[in-house]
Amino acid sequence: MDFTIYTITPQFMRLISILCFCLLPFFTIAQQLELSGKISLQAKPVDGATVILKPLNKSTMSNAAGEFSFKELLAGRYEITVSFMGAKTVKKTIEIKEKSIDLDLVLEEDQVIELEMVAVTKVNNRVADQLKQVEGTAIYAGKKTEVINLKNINANLATNNARQVYARIAGLNIWEYDGGGLQLGIGGRGLNPSRVSNFNTRQNGYDISADALGYPESYYTPPTEALDRIEIVRGAASLQYGTQFGGMINFKMKKGPEHKQIELTSRQTVGSFGFFNSFNSIGGQVKKLNYYAFYQYKKGDSWRPNGNFNQNSGYIHLDYAFTDQLKLTTEYTHMDYLAQQPGGLTDDQFNTDPSVSVRDRNWFKVKWDLLNVTLDYQLSEHTKLNWRNYHLQASRDALGVLTYINRPDPGVGTPRDLMADQYNNYGSELRVLHQYELFNSEKSTLLVGARVYRGMTAKKQGDADTGAGADFNFLNAMANKSDFRFPGTNLSLFAENIFQLNSKWSITPGMRFEHIATGADGYYIQRQIGVPDLKKIDHRRNPRSFVLFGVGTSYKPHAAIEMYANISQNYKSINFTDLRVQNQNARVDSLLKDEKGYTIDGGVRGNLKDWLYYDLSVFYLKYNDRIGSVFTTDQSNMIYRLRTNVADSRNIGFESLIEADLLRAFTKGTSKHKLVVYTNFSLIDARYINTKRPEIKDKKVEFVPPLLFRTGLSFGNQTFNTSIQYSHVAQHYSDATNAEITPTAVDGIVPAYQVMDLSASYRWKWFTLSGSINNLLNEKYFTRRADGYPGPGILPSDPRGYYLTLQFKL
Repeated sequence: MDFTIYTITPQFMRLISILCFCLLPFFTIAQQLELSGKISLQAKPVDGATVILKPLNKSTMSNAAGEFSFKELLAGRYEITVSFMGAKTVKKTIEIKEKSIDLDLVLEEDQVIELEMVAVTKVNNRVADQLKQVEGTAIYAGKKTEVINLKNINANLATNNARQVYARIAGLNIWEYDGGGLQLGIGGRGLNPSRVSNFNTRQNGYDISADALGYPESYYTPPTEALDRIEIVRGAASLQYGTQFGGMINFKMKKGPEHKQIELTSRQTVGSFGFFNSFNSIGGQVKKLNYYAFYQYKKGDSWRPNGNFNQNSGYIHLDYAFTDQLKLTTEYTHMDYLAQQPGGLTDDQFNTDPSVSVRDRNWFKVKWDLLNVTLDYQLSEHTKLNWRNYHLQASRDALGVLTYINRPDPGVGTPRDLMADQYNNYGSELRVLHQYELFNSEKSTLLVGARVYRGMTAKKQGDADTGAGADFNFLNAMANKSDFRFPGTNLSLFAENIFQLNSKWSITPGMRFEHIATGADGYYIQRQIGVPDLKKIDHRRNPRSFVLFGVGTSYKPHAAIEMYANISQNYKSINFTDLRVQNQNARVDSLLKDEKGYTIDGGVRGNLKDWLYYDLSVFYLKYNDRIGSVFTTDQSNMIYRLRTNVADSRNIGFESLIEADLLRAFTKGTSKHKLVVYTNFSLIDARYINTKRPEIKDKKVEFVPPLLFRTGLSFGNQTFNTSIQYSHVAQHYSDATNAEITPTAVDGIVPAYQVMDLSASYRWKWFTLSGSINNLLNEKYFTRRADGYPGPGILPSDPRGYYLTLQFKL
């Protein structure tokens, strides 16, 4: 089953322009109205009556004259509730049109009943959760969604340990880059985990990757200590957030506590291999201003020689509520780090001693600056607007020796290779969400939005400093291998609508129009033995327009059970790195083209009496013209990887998550302790189909473990907690030909491995002491074979490590 991607005509483009223009009236400010009144009881004014106005949830109290008022209201329908001790509660529906309204409310006496004391306990203390059908200005009905609540997790947050943090997300293959958690590498349902490149990666709803259009890899990962939760939407996210096959991952940062003017948190962590992390934050609410800021410093040494890093991160969030309808939010993020990389190993080197390093001149430097301004405006009782505007100014520089890992570094005195990237991107996204009554007075929801994105990536590659230190300068101040600028422009319009047919069943169709224009301007040097170097000028333009469609459905036979299904088209444009790279381990097909396909989801999820949460699902992912690497040889019998559209592929899988609080079940919620057990199990079969290449026909898709199993047990209460976790990842391959071993170690098997982690914490007043033992059984394993940085070759994962954190919170 294939979907057709439709070409957009110039006439349709003009229609789209008219639609964009029609969105402008949403920015007009409506007339400000007032609802006031006087409350009386037995012909006397009531002093101190509580008055609540819904759906705004505004409240006030009547004065000595019995008077109250709500100002700066928009036209619409409201419900007013008046309560007073000794009187019956009054509820009244008011519709404000063009004029302010003044009410005269008369209360009736009521018999006073003294109630017994009721104890209220928090029900949801789960780590795993799902998104609501509608949150903010986003629609998630009928989609596979997952949430990680960081406040409920017991894990090594200082090192951003993805194996622990994402343990409850089904079907994830996790690459472990380093012991400090500088970069995140996760891929779902058989997609490449490289720097989250197959997810649309966001922070508080806006893009954070290097170039969301042409290079969607993220070298910046928000500190887990600063996160409130992590939201993941699978392939159906393509309609609202962009065309990535994997879906969307959104890091929701913490805000200042609304009940305190100031809150201070300081976390200091020490650990194995010279690890040190200092995380310090401040936040609170001062009248209409909410603020939150943090600074983090992190450093460490690798367990292997020639490895170390230093990182600085900072963030500030300010949101000001001018009125109950209008809020402005500003956020700024900075991150920079410098890391020395010990490089990769061959299979023989790894099997003999994985702690060795055969590269001592490889360095990596990153700088990330993000600015975002968001406007939230309540247009009416049923309509709200969200407008995000963001800018990324960033860079990454990779310096070292990229030759095959089975060849020694020539050493000091010979040039190293430098790849220097600059990213300068702007984005603006407008969303309007409107709720309305359709069938049997059930509330349906319409979401429309527009996105404009402009990216500019500058990439240079050439010979650099001949020493061993972190000197990121080209020899003779020029890039003598390639120098390119990659401009990209993206205009998107999208719409989804929840048709709530009745209280149990909804259908959510959607569409997304995309106009993408990418290009390349620059040169590269063509070198051949016995022939003078030739400078090749490259100038390309590739505009295209298309429409994606999708539909989802949700059925809730019971309040605690939901069955869901959806099908959505996906599309992924060629990365800039797929157009031109000078790497002896990899070459690029000049006829490379964009990828397209679709994702089908179906599952059941729900709760059982507040002690059991489950999500069981199946999926089918069709991936046409899939870009991958084929292990091959050139005319001189030199082994290299050819990056090309290798074939179509199809991924079929089953995913399940079960999380249960056994003590809550046995004691019917009366226990002060919790004993939580979870099981995350995935089966995936991913194979290449529809190909003329015999070397990959019916072969397994690379980076796809056929079995992923993670389970854990946590016991504790409000004071202490201890957790143990086990992960098993089955054997899989690193290239499309399913090569088992190669001399360069770039391609080959990734053997099955299992890892266990132990964590514990204890809280006393303002202090919390926590510790963890990562890789408790000291497993010898690796998760990745790299064809370039931070390799090339096998990248050994960390052995057993010990970490201790002291937190002070006031």
